Amino acid sequence: MIIDLRSDTVTKPTKAMLDAMMQARVGDDVFREDPTVNTLEERIAKMFGKEKALFFPSGTMANQTALKLHTNPGDQVICDKYAHIYNYESGGASFNSGVSCKLIDGNRGMFSAKQVLESINPDAYYYSKSSLVEIENTTNKGGGACWDYDEILKIRNICDDNKLGFHLDGARIWNALVAKKETTKQYGLVFDTISVCLSKGLGCPVGSVLVGDSGIMENAIRIRKIFGGNMRQAGYLAAAGLYALDYNVDRLIDDHKKAKEIGEELKKLSTIKMVEPIETNIVIFELNDDVNENQFVQRLANENIYIISMGGRKLRMVTHMDYIGSMHEKLIGTLKKL
Repeated sequence: MIIDLRSDTVTKPTKAMLDAMMQARVGDDVFREDPTVNTLEERIAKMFGKEKALFFPSGTMANQTALKLHTNPGDQVICDKYAHIYNYESGGASFNSGVSCKLIDGNRGMFSAKQVLESINPDAYYYSKSSLVEIENTTNKGGGACWDYDEILKIRNICDDNKLGFHLDGARIWNALVAKKETTKQYGLVFDTISVCLSKGLGCPVGSVLVGDSGIMENAIRIRKIFGGNMRQAGYLAAAGLYALDYNVDRLIDDHKKAKEIGEELKKLSTIKMVEPIETNIVIFELNDDVNENQFVQRLANENIYIISMGGRKLRMVTHMDYIGSMHEKLIGTLKKL
């Protein structure tokens, strides 16, 4: 039994999802003639109360397209120091859009409206123009933390007052919605653009969707083409997304429950300095100074349990739909023996 907790991107499509994919009606999506892609885009746009949606092969490409839609070269994006667009998208913000990032020193990837206000550059020609505020919900590097919706509303007001765009990297938005009992419509009302991922918690093999109203999304398909993201009979992939929206959202609560149980077991270990608060499916913990990180990871690997290092003696486990009950029992039993 191999237990892979490195990420929630390691899942494989279920037989039912594969069946749905193989039965999809398809066409040439570059001509906008794939009926399944069109259905997925229309459905997700409607869920968030937006006018347009566009299917992408990756969340990174969806985010990078959003940055380009909101900014001009030389502009500045306000985001957290933990932001995925800054840390894990290969410098794409500067390479693709020619923008810099004003990094906020937030808490677990989240910051306050007051910090946003303090980060806006003065309106003078020798400063970068502040054009966009970007947040991530849930926060990846912040351990799956969920934003406070009231704080998001306050940031929206600051964006309105200062003519700033507002983008949500919703790579794990489904986890946040389930954990906080919030709705897609709430988020659609607040953000100008939202990228949502289908290949993390929802278990699809590929795909993200960018949503927004017609004005901001007008050039999204052109930018996707520039980035090399146009696909042909993509309906086979979109069908997985439609299946996941029907069957794989509510079950996320099981991933959250398992993650919290893992956290409770880790807290009992003398080798662990701290476990970050667990709200969703990400468990980040820090080893004591006298514990060898490589040996700790290898000891789990010897039991066919695979986790990932976040750097700075921090390690991560991520629960997901392929992490079933018997695997959970084995992991908890293994932790008890460490």
